[in-house]
Amino acid sequence: MDEEYYHYTKKCFKRWAPIYNFTDLFISKVRSKVVDFINVKNSSKILDIATGTGKQAFAFAKKGYNVIGIDLSEDMLKIADKKNKYGNLRFEVADAAELPFKAEYFDVTCISFALHDMPLLIRKKVITEMVRVTKARGTIVVVDYALPKNKISRWLVYHFVRLYESKYYSDFVKSDIQALLIESGVKPEGNLSMMFGAGRIFKGTK
Repeated sequence: MDEEYYHYTKKCFKRWAPIYNFTDLFISKVRSKVVDFINVKNSSKILDIATGTGKQAFAFAKKGYNVIGIDLSEDMLKIADKKNKYGNLRFEVADAAELPFKAEYFDVTCISFALHDMPLLIRKKVITEMVRVTKARGTIVVVDYALPKNKISRWLVYHFVRLYESKYYSDFVKSDIQALLIESGVKPEGNLSMMFGAGRIFKGTK
C-alpha cells in the first residue's frame, strides 16, 4: 500500500504542479481563515505539511511566523520556491509520514487539504508524526474537506468533489477525523466549518 501511495502521489502532483495555483484560487480565502483561527503568538515556529505550491505557508509567513513548508513533490516545491519572498519561510522536500525533525520542535503543525489524498494507514502515520514534532501544549491543525449536514447538499458536494479529487477522497470524507486526532493524542480545541459545509478546520492541542 505504501509503495502504491507514493508512486500515485508523485505521479499525480507532477502532473498537477503547473496548474495547481489556479485550482487553489477556489480555496484562497481559507488560507487567511486558518491563520486567524490558530491564534498563536507571533514568534511561533510553524510546520506546514504537504505545503504544495506554498499558499498556506505564505499566509503564515505574511503574519510574521517562522515557517517551514514540506512536501513530497519536488515539482510543487520548485513553484513555491520561485514565489517565496519571505525571509522567515523555507521549503524542504520531506515525507509527512517520516518527518525529519526532532520531537517537540514546532509550536504549530498544520496540514491543509492533503489528508484526503492519503490512505488510512498513511493518514495515521502523518498525524502521529505531527503530534511527535509538536511541543507540549502546542497547536495541531487539520484543514480539509467535509460534507454538509443537509442531505441534498451532502450528496451534491460528495459527487462533485469525487470528479476531480484523488481515489482516497471517498474513504477520507466518510471517516471521523476528529476521532482519529483524539486517538493520536490531540485534545480538540475547536473546529470551524467553511466552504458552505464542504470544508472544515480542526484545531487541537498536544
